Amino acid sequence: MAFGDGLKPGLYEPRSIWARQLIAASLGLVTFLALAGFALDHSFRVTAQNDLRSKLQSYAYAIAAQAEIARSGSIIPPIDERMPDSEFLRPGSGLYARIFTPDTMWDSPSSRGPVLPEPVGVKSGTDNFRGPIAFEDIDGKPAALYEYSYGLTRPGQSFEQSADMPFTVQILQDAEVLNERVNLFRMTLIRALGMAGLVLLVLQAIILRWSISPLSKVIQELKRVQNGKIPKLTERHPIEIQPLTESINAFIDSERQNLETQRNSLDNLAHSLKTPLAVLRSMLDNDASHEELRAELSTQLQRMNEQVSYRLTRASAGHKLFSMGIEIEPIATDIVTSLEKLYASRGVFAGFEIDPAALFYGEVGDLQEILGNLLENAFKWASNSVLLTVEREPLAKGKGHSLLIAVDDDGPGIEPDKVELVMQRGVRGDQRVKGHGIGLAIVHDLVSSYNGTLTVVRSAEYGGARFELRFPKG
Repeated sequence: MAFGDGLKPGLYEPRSIWARQLIAASLGLVTFLALAGFALDHSFRVTAQNDLRSKLQSYAYAIAAQAEIARSGSIIPPIDERMPDSEFLRPGSGLYARIFTPDTMWDSPSSRGPVLPEPVGVKSGTDNFRGPIAFEDIDGKPAALYEYSYGLTRPGQSFEQSADMPFTVQILQDAEVLNERVNLFRMTLIRALGMAGLVLLVLQAIILRWSISPLSKVIQELKRVQNGKIPKLTERHPIEIQPLTESINAFIDSERQNLETQRNSLDNLAHSLKTPLAVLRSMLDNDASHEELRAELSTQLQRMNEQVSYRLTRASAGHKLFSMGIEIEPIATDIVTSLEKLYASRGVFAGFEIDPAALFYGEVGDLQEILGNLLENAFKWASNSVLLTVEREPLAKGKGHSLLIAVDDDGPGIEPDKVELVMQRGVRGDQRVKGHGIGLAIVHDLVSSYNGTLTVVRSAEYGGARFELRFPKG
């Protein structure tokens, strides 16, 4: 069974973002402090060893300056009172001195008792520092020490001793002195890093709590939206979560618009069924004959069925909240091809000025409905030419681009005081022209469902009507 099988989701995974960040930051902090402590401890130990080497070296130089080698080859040790440290005189003190030649050796009084390692000479003019080296202290217990050796040469002073005589001064120090110093520093370092780590953890917790406070604000605003205290989330949020709040607001607006559309559809459906029901009720109250009632019932049921089908189709005219960008030119080409065949007898043709980068963010059916109604209206009124323009318009403060779809024709145009009238359902600009008067109303409703705008102006290039549709950033 794989690790974690059978466990409840989230059992070992904190559900709080703050807890996740705090744990991750704490692990990073602990790792950093551990590495920093290791580096500092190593550096201090190396420094302490170098200090010990310098100390032992100074002892070796001081003793070498006082020691003498007799003509007989024996060692004349330094006077006790002139020893560089009194610890050389106390047996088993932990600080020891040696002077030895190939034939003889002298030990300081402190060397009495411990079992020191065998002496190792060095070449004249060189020195050597090594350790820790194992030995037995004055109590017979195993211990360790550091050793510094300094090689010298005594020139021959007689015919019998014409050759130079090499000798070595060796200083040994119990490693416990260095270990105590390192341990003291280590304990101090642990306490200091521990206190620093604790302070940093508290600061981390405070900073992380402050950094995620905008999310808490969003949650509070969502609760206020649910309680009906505010209509939607405010726009004063950090830029990192601004897309989230904008998407939530878009979702809220879309849901409200859908709810309003459904309510309007139900109101319209109820209003459309009132007349057929009233007619049937009137016939029942007037004691109509069976044949008359049957015929009228069939007629009114047909009318009600058509109304219900139409309202259901209209109610489903909503669109997805998020959609991929749709290229406009292929759809427009298909529509114009059909319209040019339909109006071929009138010789009406359409031109395109389409920016390939301009995309429609919505459903294909909505785009087909919008372009189909606008272009058909233009073909219906145009004398010879129709122009479809699609381009991107920059938004203020560099916030992207909006989409502009414009349809121009060289027809008679629409008077400014009649624009609002022709947008109403069932109203035609000219009763002599065939149509149901709902095409522009459908376009207006669809554009509004995308939070777009629809304006009608006089075409500067063709002289007829110009329909301009602007859709906000996708």
